[in-house]
Amino acid sequence: MKLGPLNHVGVAVPSLAEALTHWREVMGASQIHDPIALPEQGVTVCFVDTPNSQVELLEPLGENSPILKFLERNPEGGQHHLAFEVPDIDEARAYYEGLGKRILGPTRVGAHGTPVFFLHPKDMGGILTEIMETPRH
Repeated sequence: MKLGPLNHVGVAVPSLAEALTHWREVMGASQIHDPIALPEQGVTVCFVDTPNSQVELLEPLGENSPILKFLERNPEGGQHHLAFEVPDIDEARAYYEGLGKRILGPTRVGAHGTPVFFLHPKDMGGILTEIMETPRH
């Protein structure tokens, strides 16, 4: 395996509306995508384009959202995960499994419409790591 491009940084936020105001007014973001509700993952996401990557804002959706626990520990929100691209998600999963890294749940379709899986932060230097297949656009 070779380290692929950083696709996005996931940031948990208690309020998507407030976060978008911050990104527009403080950070000067002009390329902001429409929010996407992902009920199966318990989040609403909104991507903010940067010149070389994206920031994925994650707001809890429902009482069972995995983001709620993160926000309990970090009430103002904060960096949640890093997402790296790979050309073949099945090959990447087999590679990390072969290394004994803990994969959190099954491979599923992520917000970019491509297959993704997450690696446990305790196996990844303290960072929740998303591995995603490179989008085909």
